[in-house]
Amino acid sequence: MNFDKYRYIVVEGPIGVGKTSLARRIAAETGAQALLEQPQENPFLERFYRDSTRYALPTQMFFLFQRMNQLRDLTQTDLFSAPVVSDFLIDKDPIFAALTLADDELNLYHQLFEHFNQSAPRPDLVIYLQAAPATLIERIKRRGVTSEAGISETYLEHLCEGYSRFFHHYDASPLLMVNAEHLNPIENSEDFALLMQRIANMRGKREFFSRGE
Repeated sequence: MNFDKYRYIVVEGPIGVGKTSLARRIAAETGAQALLEQPQENPFLERFYRDSTRYALPTQMFFLFQRMNQLRDLTQTDLFSAPVVSDFLIDKDPIFAALTLADDELNLYHQLFEHFNQSAPRPDLVIYLQAAPATLIERIKRRGVTSEAGISETYLEHLCEGYSRFFHHYDASPLLMVNAEHLNPIENSEDFALLMQRIANMRGKREFFSRGE
């Protein structure tokens, strides 16, 4: 793939869709640097899935500061000195905040988010992975991460709806929407090759890719 065109790629999607695994595989295939979320470092996350009302604000704020620090470190070391593939788009961070925070907490969050987001770098391409909540639940159970045991299908339904609304209006970077229900670019080499070819051939600002296209 030509990284002269794509120096900074982001893979996004709801919990369990495979964004981190795909970001790692693209980075390994192309020799890019992988910039990944570190959810295991969030001390509030497991408690949030058990008691979202009580732990929503500290969980959200920890992730916001963590992501912004990662992007700050990236820009300080010269973003364009090497290609980067990331598994998070800072612009979508408010999706989670809107689902979990009370009004006064949300107002505080938005003030901080707007302040930090002004300096965030823009991706050259965003890959948005989509899958049904039932599929996500099955994948989450299969990978068996302890902190994710309390995630409900209802929460994932609301999260998927939030992602759909967000990316319906997203136009800050070129966007490739990928149906990940029957496409497995992480474990299936043929699917991965098809996706990489589609990325390389992308010409429009907004395109959709599904298995069989």
